[in-house]
Order: sequence, then structure tokens, then C-alpha cells
Amino acid sequence: MEATLSLNPAGAEAHDESELIRCAVDGDRDAFAILYRRHACWLLPLMWRMTGGDHGLAEDLTQEAFVQAWFKLGQLNDRQRFAGWLKALAINLVLADRRKLRPVGNDQALAGQESPQPPWPAADLDLETAIARLPGRARQVLVLFCIEGFSHEEIASAMHVEVGTSKAQLHRARALLKETLS
Repeated sequence: MEATLSLNPAGAEAHDESELIRCAVDGDRDAFAILYRRHACWLLPLMWRMTGGDHGLAEDLTQEAFVQAWFKLGQLNDRQRFAGWLKALAINLVLADRRKLRPVGNDQALAGQESPQPPWPAADLDLETAIARLPGRARQVLVLFCIEGFSHEEIASAMHVEVGTSKAQLHRARALLKETLS
């Protein structure tokens, strides 16, 4: 029997997240839609930064993260950690996508385009644009370390690189940002 919530649009924010997850695991698409609305607003900017300002790809990967979350939701052990679990799933998706594109070099393709504009009101548009323009690995390490708060060990594990490589890429990203913004 499918669990359902009494969904009142005005009261959607009042639903407890673990209850929404329980209902979604039982097949309640409306409960999952509420989870989507709660979390897509912060996930899309993360994906935009990780993809170097490729808005279409960021949207696609955000959607793919939620599709995978729907199918893997039953594997979530601690329902209070949904946001962190979703973030890890999304980051793994974007890193896997970037690894597929490595030989082609998507960063070079973006170099000839107009400056990428974030799809949200950015407090510092110059900084967001400069981050989007960084070379792929340097940008990913910077975003994960400085914006998302990952440790170098976590970054190294996620990106399949050595800790020293993560540190070197962060140093490179900071130097390039300093040069770009000065």
C-alpha cells in the first residue's frame, strides 16, 4: 500500500523531511516533489559552478541527481542526512561526467564563449564568472574546498587523485583567481 501525505501547497514546507523521505520510499511522488523543491535551489548553483558555468549541463546533471536519488532513496540509512547524501550523489555525477569529457577538454570549448552568467542573483558576479572560467580540476577543487567545505582528503577520494594534487590545484585556482580579479 502506497503511503501518501496530505499535501497542502501552503503547508508543504511544514512537512518533516524524514516523513517525506519515508513516503517517497513508499512511492509517493508528491512527497518527492516537495524534496525536489526544497533542494534543487541550492543544488543547481553547485552544479553550475562544478561544470564551469555550463547552465544546460548543470540543469541536466541536477535532474539526473534527483532521478538517481528517487531510485536509490531506499539506500539512505540516515534520513536526517538527505541533503548531504544528495550532494555527494550529485558531485559524483558531475565528476564522472567531467572524467568522460577530459580528452575533449570542455574548458577549451567554453573559452571562446561569452562569460558564463550564474542562473541566480549573484552577490559578486565577477567572482562567479572568474570561478566558472578556471580550468576544470582547479575549479572543482576550489568549489569543493572553499564553497562546499570538503577536506583535501575528501576531494582526493571523490576526484580519484592524491591529496597533494588537490592541494596543488587549490593553490593554482587561488593564484588564477587573484590574477583574474586584480
